[in-house]
Amino acid sequence: MPLTAVRTAQRIANLPPHPFVALGRRIGELQARGVDVVRMDAGSPDLPPPAFILDALEGSARNPAHHGYPGYFGTPEFRNAVAHYYQKRFGVQLDPATEVLLLIGSKEGIANIHFAFVDSGDVVLVTDPGYPNYSLGTRLAGGVPYALPLRRERGWLPDLSTIPKEMVQRAKLMWLNYPNNPTGAGASLEFFEKAVVFAREHGVLLCHDNPYCDLTFDGYVAPSIMQVEGAKDIALEFNSLSKTYNMAGWRIGMVVGNALAIKALMVVKSNVDAGVFRPIQDAAVAALTGDQGWLAERNAVYQARRDLIWETLQDVGMETAKPVGGLYLWARLPPGVTSSAEFCVELLEKTGVAFAPGLLHGEQGRDYVRIAMVPSLERCREAMARLRQFVKGI
Repeated sequence: MPLTAVRTAQRIANLPPHPFVALGRRIGELQARGVDVVRMDAGSPDLPPPAFILDALEGSARNPAHHGYPGYFGTPEFRNAVAHYYQKRFGVQLDPATEVLLLIGSKEGIANIHFAFVDSGDVVLVTDPGYPNYSLGTRLAGGVPYALPLRRERGWLPDLSTIPKEMVQRAKLMWLNYPNNPTGAGASLEFFEKAVVFAREHGVLLCHDNPYCDLTFDGYVAPSIMQVEGAKDIALEFNSLSKTYNMAGWRIGMVVGNALAIKALMVVKSNVDAGVFRPIQDAAVAALTGDQGWLAERNAVYQARRDLIWETLQDVGMETAKPVGGLYLWARLPPGVTSSAEFCVELLEKTGVAFAPGLLHGEQGRDYVRIAMVPSLERCREAMARLRQFVKGI
């Protein structure tokens, strides 16, 4: 029987490829034709980690004992380093043995937590706009995502009081993410306190995705949901070294919080992966426990890019709030433009500037585009010059 006659699993029958796959493919085609594409669609940091992290990687890789299977949980040194980081950065005490777990980048953990908790028909509360993997992970596990609208007039925070009772009763998980992708908004500890109370009252596992907590601007200091009293009773926090330490391609992150939830996630992970290469874990230890002073200089680089892009967006009539954290600006389409997808396609084809259509982040993104501040300042300036000319011609 030919493979074409073998049916795929129902869980992927109505699931498209990841939203950025098709966009990346088209960009690759244009680049192959010699088009000078300025990529501002994906949040891939363009700066390398500092030398002391690279030195730790190299030193560990030269140890002949560090090339076997590394284990599922993360080395004791890695888990201790995560606990050290949370204590120093947030004043949060964690048990490295039960409240910290290594991830192959936070994206992997975000997907697998759904398999640990979501059965067919269960509801997962996801923000809209939001990181697509919250909804995609829900669907892969057979669950039903229920969108929590984020609106500018509420500071891009969901109104938990408006969730229908039926959805709350069916909900297993709820996702939050601050500093937020894609809006760049922050959340206060007071909001997190309300979210923890909501989750506890309704028996919902609260999952906070916090990879941008140390990539902030204008003096904003992002909190951890673990700072809320009682958060460890009902919450997990996913984090990553990708954005904070410029280690996106290294694929290493962590989840902290409720020990029972971490144990459940570990059951899934132990059946599908085999951990992270030991030298990468050792480099992560150096990153988490070493000098953090370089982050302020790195953030100033991103802030200069943010300000340049923001000023251009104001000039061309693309309304946007200044983000307090993260790698993105969330910009409303120019007046008279009604389709974020068509706008981005035309911008890419005519100018070589790649933005991400807001619809990739949910229905609330229909009138928006996401702009990643990852090219150099010079390249950002070039992209904004092209954008000005393009919008003038609309």
